[in-house]
Amino acid sequence: MKVILLSDVKGQGKKGEIVNVSDGYARNYLFPRNLAEEATAQNLNSAQVKKEAAAHKKAVEKKNAQQLAKELENKGITIKAKCGSTGRLFGAITSAEIADALREQMGMEIDKKKVVLANPIKELGKYTIVIKLYAGVQASIALNVEE
Repeated sequence: MKVILLSDVKGQGKKGEIVNVSDGYARNYLFPRNLAEEATAQNLNSAQVKKEAAAHKKAVEKKNAQQLAKELENKGITIKAKCGSTGRLFGAITSAEIADALREQMGMEIDKKKVVLANPIKELGKYTIVIKLYAGVQASIALNVEE
């Protein structure tokens, strides 16, 4: 019997795949647990429409991320922090502070998880920060840490 998986099933496949399973396995295990539905013409068409919609949504998200990357590229932000006499900061500049500065200075909502810091920023100076906006799309911005 051909079924469309509604969620990942170990040993069978991933969500949205069409797989061939035994009748008993489908009737007694997959259907009662809402893990799959029978692969009728209507259900196959519905699954195809869902796949196309998901692909379109991903394409739009990637396009928006690329546009945002172009806007961010070669721009800079400034963060003021307290420091000692040697130029070493009290604490460190975190990705959350960088995301807040982007929102305040540029008006762009960037999630703090998308800001990539190789090492914590603990000194005054200029840094290049990478922001991963989407899979394969990233932007670099200049960060100036002042007293």
